[in-house]
Formats: sequence, C-alpha cells, structure tokens
Amino acid sequence: MKHFMRMVVQVWVYFYCICLWRCLKFILRKLTGRCELQRICYKNKPGAGRTLKIEGSLKSSRIKLLQSAVTVHPDAIEKTIEDIITLKKVNVDTNPQLAVSLQACLLQIVGYRNLTAEVERLRREGYDSENPQHEEMLLKLWKLLKPDIPLDSRISKQWCEIGFQGDDPKTDFRGMGLLGLYNLVYFAERDTSSALQILSDSLQPKNSKFSKTEWEMKKFDKAIGYSFAIVGINITDLAYNLLVSGALKTHLYNVALEAPALQHFQQTFCFLMHEFHKFWIEEDPLDIMEFNRVRNKFYKRILKQLQNTDMALCPHFAASESLVNM
Repeated sequence: MKHFMRMVVQVWVYFYCICLWRCLKFILRKLTGRCELQRICYKNKPGAGRTLKIEGSLKSSRIKLLQSAVTVHPDAIEKTIEDIITLKKVNVDTNPQLAVSLQACLLQIVGYRNLTAEVERLRREGYDSENPQHEEMLLKLWKLLKPDIPLDSRISKQWCEIGFQGDDPKTDFRGMGLLGLYNLVYFAERDTSSALQILSDSLQPKNSKFSKTEWEMKKFDKAIGYSFAIVGINITDLAYNLLVSGALKTHLYNVALEAPALQHFQQTFCFLMHEFHKFWIEEDPLDIMEFNRVRNKFYKRILKQLQNTDMALCPHFAASESLVNM
C-alpha cells in the first residue's frame, strides 16, 4: 500500500510540475512577447548551451511539429523552420535572427543524430579479409606506422610490433568493426608524428636497466605503454560510448558550426588517444593489468569535462588545429 501511495504522489507531483511549467511559459510569453524558442536563442550564445536548450524544448513540446523537428531530414530543415515560425506567430521582419539561429541548432541536432547512425554502421560492419578495400586500409596502416619496414606477409608476427595481439589483425576488430580501423588509419595519416611518437613510447622499457635485447626477450612485460593498436580500438569504444550516450554533444555542438560529421568524431578520437597516452604516463601503472582501472578513471575525467556546456575538447595536434578557431 505504501508503495502504491508513493507512486500516486510521484505521478501527481510530475503532472503538477508540468502544469506549473506550462503556466510559467504562458506568462513569460505574454510578458516578453516571445516564445520559448525565441527566448533561448536571444539569451544564449551560439554553441552547446543554446543548442542543448533548443533540443530539450523541442523534445518536451506537446506539439508534433516541434517534437519531430529534431528528426527531420537535413533537406527539410528550412521548411520545418518556416512551419515553426508560422505556428509560433513570429514576425520575421522584426525577428530575422530567429530563423538563422534555429537553422544552426537544427543542423547540429540532426547532424549529431546522423553521425551516430553512421558511426554505428561502421561499428557493426565487420572486417572482411576478402574485401580488397578492407585489406588495402589495413596495409595502409602498417605503411604509415612502419614506413621503412616492409611487411613479410599478410599473416605475420610483425603485426605485434604496432600493437595487435596476434598474426592476423582482423580478429582484433571484432568489437568495434571497421570503426576501429578507420580511426587508427585517420590518426596515423592525419597526425603521423604524434602517432609514431605514441607508438614508440608504448614500446619503451619502464626500467632503463634493461638493454634493448633483454627488453625484447622479456616481451615488453614491463613496458610503460601498451599495445598501440589494441588501445586504439579500446579508445574507439570509449569515443563511441561518449557519442551514443549524448555526452559528446557538448564538444561537437561547440566545434561544429553546422552538422557534426565523421571527421569531427575522428578528430575527437585523435584527441582522446593523445590525452590518454599522457594520462597513462601520469598514472604510472605497474603493468598492463591496470589498463581497465586507468581507462575508467580517464573516462570519468572526460565525462566531467563535458558537463560544462562551454567545453570544447582542445586539440593539441596537427590533425585538429582547424577546430580551435571554429
């Protein structure tokens, strides 16, 4: 009985708050002469702060047109904005900026949704060794990371030199599919110097008393680093979780002027690889067995940063210099 009464009270409070909020919006509309969308656009600067509030307002609306605005096709955004302005009886002559601001917000909202779908598609597409394009991309990764060392054969222990677990890297892509390979190639191609430096660091002995020969005999058991490619796939998973959870909206809404694209996601991956490497060194783990602990701590750190709506993950590498001034 107590449980039932608690549920009744919670439902009553919920509907009471909704009614109260709608009454407040009605009063504000009468006092200011502006609808909620106008007030958000005029009171908030462009970026995540504004777009997140617009997105929340549209999703919570009782009106179907507003609810569906966050899922329209990009080509239908202009028509949707015209319909919203007509519905809200906004005078475009005295409020010309509203349409521009709404368009920018909807491009970001719809773009984020489409980006998530594209990333999910890549994640679900498995690596196929019979696909020439997949094989070409994998061999490209080797050439970028080992430009002076030819690969003896497609199936080779040499793959361990860039951080794969076995003789055939295709088995390591099972969790993240092609998305992991796409990100690794992007990092190695667009920010080659950083990728090569991180790869080199990951193979260095933690204790300098060992010679290179001794170190190789010990199979890198005490490396300060990790298996470069495997960690890249793992950080891809981290970036993917940030994206699908919506946590990455803060960053992408602040750096993408319009619709976030796959390039923005890959640049974010590069940043995360760069920052995780520094974080790993700062944490100074005893061995690779502490990887999950360090990764979880790093993930929480990034999540905390993204709680700030003014936050844009600041890149420090060539691949994303263009983001700084966007």
